[in-house]
Amino acid sequence: MIFSKIVGTGAYLPPQIVTNSDLQKIMETTDEWIQQRTGIKERRWVEQDKAVGTSDLALEAAKIALADAKIEASEIDMIIMATLSPDHDFPGTGCFLQPKLGLAGIPALDIRQQCTGFIYGLSIADQFIRSGTYKKILLVGAEIHSRGLNKTTAGRDIAVLFGDGAGACVIAATNDPTGSRVLSTHLHADGRFAKELWIQAPGSAYAGPWMSKERVEKGEHFGAMNGKTVFVHASRRMPEVVLEALEANHLKLSDVDLFVFHQANLRINEMVAKQLGIPEDKVFNTIEKFGNTTAATIPIGFSEAIKAGKLKPGMLVATAAFGSGFTWASALIRW
Repeated sequence: MIFSKIVGTGAYLPPQIVTNSDLQKIMETTDEWIQQRTGIKERRWVEQDKAVGTSDLALEAAKIALADAKIEASEIDMIIMATLSPDHDFPGTGCFLQPKLGLAGIPALDIRQQCTGFIYGLSIADQFIRSGTYKKILLVGAEIHSRGLNKTTAGRDIAVLFGDGAGACVIAATNDPTGSRVLSTHLHADGRFAKELWIQAPGSAYAGPWMSKERVEKGEHFGAMNGKTVFVHASRRMPEVVLEALEANHLKLSDVDLFVFHQANLRINEMVAKQLGIPEDKVFNTIEKFGNTTAATIPIGFSEAIKAGKLKPGMLVATAAFGSGFTWASALIRW
């Protein structure tokens, strides 16, 4: 049998740090208000006057992951790119990343599953490798949120949450049924709640042009969120999908060495940990420093956990995410 395993990780965060105090200068908010509600102290934003795209952040994370895997870019058979902040509306950002890596000819697949994008991408990579179609896949989650935020008091509920960054993993084939490998992935969605966390425009769902002056004036190109509804559903679905993964593999919560959850809001993750009865020292968070980087949070978390000495070979890792769609997912990984 063929399995897939993570053989390299990498993360890249723009150098510019934006603190809660910095946001206080451009909108009505305070450091205390942001920390109490989100747990975020600072985040990274690209420099707004420089031409930097999501694929540029992805490239840096990819290069680090390739070096960590000790392989050349030419050995990659496929690129899977997860992002909600593409370089351009089309083509996919994976197609902009591909030539920067010198990989013309291999498939480049973009997926738009927002906060659950990395786990959805991991599931896709796992299936391609298990089927024997590809042997080495580059999976990247990358975002530049800072260019698309309403940085005023009217948009503060969302603007304070998001940061820019990229994380990458190299996924490779293995024949070892007991060593490092992806044990399973579990994916879900419920589109009935699509408008509880979304961006209305631009889009094809309305009469008239793809985008209009009127829609911009209404602020429909900014993200909108029903925070209470998101919190309630995330706090329920993430524990459910973690338990689903454990049951599928005949494992218990106590078997898991480390939990690396999506970093949307520290209060959500605290609620998830409380409901599952997970001790604090088994949960690794990065949201205080980086905010919510959607598809990038989990691979950034892996990379940071390794640096911190919290994630080591042989550990059983559980990861889960919840986000726009609504979508939610989990994965169990033997590191």
